[in-house]
Amino acid sequence: MKKASKIYVAGHNGLAGSAIVRRLKQNGYSNIIVKTSKELDLRRQADTENFFDRERPEYVFLAAAKVGGIHANSTYKAEFIYDNMLIAANVVNSSYKYTVKKLLNLGSSCIYPKFAAQPLKEEYMLSGILEPTNEPYAVAKISAIKLCRYYNEQYGTNFISVMPTNLYGPNDNFNLETAHVLPAIIRKFHIAKLLLRQDFNVTLWGSGEPFREFLYVDDLADACVFLMENHDYRDIGEFINVGTGEDIQIKDLAVLVRRTVGFEGNIKYDLSRPDGTPKKLLDISKIKSMGWLPKTRLEAGIEINYRWYADEQ
Repeated sequence: MKKASKIYVAGHNGLAGSAIVRRLKQNGYSNIIVKTSKELDLRRQADTENFFDRERPEYVFLAAAKVGGIHANSTYKAEFIYDNMLIAANVVNSSYKYTVKKLLNLGSSCIYPKFAAQPLKEEYMLSGILEPTNEPYAVAKISAIKLCRYYNEQYGTNFISVMPTNLYGPNDNFNLETAHVLPAIIRKFHIAKLLLRQDFNVTLWGSGEPFREFLYVDDLADACVFLMENHDYRDIGEFINVGTGEDIQIKDLAVLVRRTVGFEGNIKYDLSRPDGTPKKLLDISKIKSMGWLPKTRLEAGIEINYRWYADEQ
């Protein structure tokens, strides 16, 4: 990419998209196109094609998606598969039709089977059954990966797919109904702290036993721009993992967040709620071999994220 290249970031208001825009600007890119979901509904094929025809972006970051945690995934199953499949299909096809030079499709580590061997290597996709609570979202993301692959194979496009682990950082979703695990825990402890009752019990879903890996979103953005600048589909293959290579048990994460927030009350677990996949650690050896490594330690990232959240309240 050249500094004046026309770059479209789909989903620029979201957690990942906003971080990608920040990174592009930091790297000196000045011709960045963004549209809100009200200005452009990517689920509508005609609207999406008209936008691409009018703007003619040279590079595309596909970070737009309907996302959420275990509760949202379980509740809005039809929306999660429908919205995400339409967004991917319309953006990928429009990128081909209007000769985008390169596209980066942002996926999710939920594409992997529930009981796949750890750490999760790229070749494990479709090797077993998916986690039922996020299957609709996972199927949509797998479809997007395959879409990019087959457009590359049939049309010679240069569409790459990146699978990040669990993300966190500025512009995250802290709505308890739809949030992922880390922002949900942060908000619960923050609310408990504001109540000024240290005997207050904070209840978290599940047993606290599963392990999760967390990547600070600015590190993801750094990886995405790095891949767009330096590596093509022929280097990456069907997709590439992006993570830290380290995970933490949810119950230990909760203790870390409680300490960061400054709440001294008790933590309880609601065993009637699902745990989800027991362990989900990405193998990041491929991207490491290309010269990229994450920079932000979990403790420091949670501190930054909490301060951002508290300041926004």
